[in-house]
Amino acid sequence: MASNYKITYNVDMVFCIDCTGSMDNIIDIVKNNALNFYHDVTSVMESKNKHISQLRVRVVAFRDYLADAENAMLVTDFFKLPEQSADFERCVRSLVADGGGDDPEDGLEALAYAIKSPWETEGMKKRQVIVVWTDAATHKLGFGRTSPYYPSGMASDLNELTAWWGGVQQTGYIDRNAKRLVLYAPDAPDWNLISQNWDNVLHFPSQAGNGLSELDYNQIIDTITNTI
Repeated sequence: MASNYKITYNVDMVFCIDCTGSMDNIIDIVKNNALNFYHDVTSVMESKNKHISQLRVRVVAFRDYLADAENAMLVTDFFKLPEQSADFERCVRSLVADGGGDDPEDGLEALAYAIKSPWETEGMKKRQVIVVWTDAATHKLGFGRTSPYYPSGMASDLNELTAWWGGVQQTGYIDRNAKRLVLYAPDAPDWNLISQNWDNVLHFPSQAGNGLSELDYNQIIDTITNTI
């Protein structure tokens, strides 16, 4: 006899979006599907007999502190979906692919913001999912530290950021049983170090400078739902 029991999840997602000049494709995908995102994710999960009781999404839009100053990083609060779907849509519709300066961007600072999110701690089953979209290598952490807009309290280097992610022996800032990291990022030194050495990471190498033009919305939904 088939069981009607469903696994229930509280799901937090943080979208780290490279908003430099070449990234129109992925920005347009997020913009055009913001209002449908809750329905599409929950529908796929229901088909797997998994029920999402709460879904929240946060946005970290990043560029380059030295090149873009006050426009280098946009960090939002969590949007609770579907209740705040219109606010989420307004947020992502404000994103513009522009700036960036040199080829590497400050993607590690964006990842740091994501890791230290105010995650949901309640519920028996939780998923804390970070998705990074970029077609650029990343500067070393602290590369833009001389910018007056550089954040205080940032991880000093990749080793400290790794501790923030946590491991078997340490909790870090994110639940080690709930955490998932999805990287749509090039084969580049620091992205590869993360994918090879951090736990619970999926890395889909992107073509540098190509704006992730190979991605489509259905691929993104499939990947995200497979992490829950």
